[in-house]
Amino acid sequence: MSEMDSPAEIGGTDNEDSITVSQLRAELNGTGKSETPGTAVSEVVGEVETSLFGAEAFSFEETHVKSSLDELLVSLVALRSADTHGKQLLDDLAQEFDTILSPGTVYPRLHDLCDEAVLEQRELVKTKEYTLDDAATAREDVAEAARQHLALGMVLRAALEEGDFE
Repeated sequence: MSEMDSPAEIGGTDNEDSITVSQLRAELNGTGKSETPGTAVSEVVGEVETSLFGAEAFSFEETHVKSSLDELLVSLVALRSADTHGKQLLDDLAQEFDTILSPGTVYPRLHDLCDEAVLEQRELVKTKEYTLDDAATAREDVAEAARQHLALGMVLRAALEEGDFE
């Protein structure tokens, strides 16, 4: 069998689950990583940290990351165009949010998000890739979490400014 020169797709051209022969070959060879993995994730986290804290060093606390894990996982999947498998998401959490979580913490959450139809899981040869299944629900869930965190942050800030902490 000769190698195909065109990016022939398995699963049809209009199918979301289609994969090119090149992508399949790259995954089998272990070279299926995108050229700039996580660039959007790094940019978003970096911009937020800079806008809030300037040059001051900032580190996320594991308990806060864990309490927002579902929303963070959905956001990471939405920000990535490739490499949305569990190992890469664990790496993103470690690199961008200073949090080393076990697969036993992250994978059940990914499976639950799939069961809730927020994420969709596509089984590849060596791994499972996650994509947004219901983008509107995912967006609403992340937006609501952001509102809740912002409101709590504003209450805490007001308490610091007006409270008697001396």
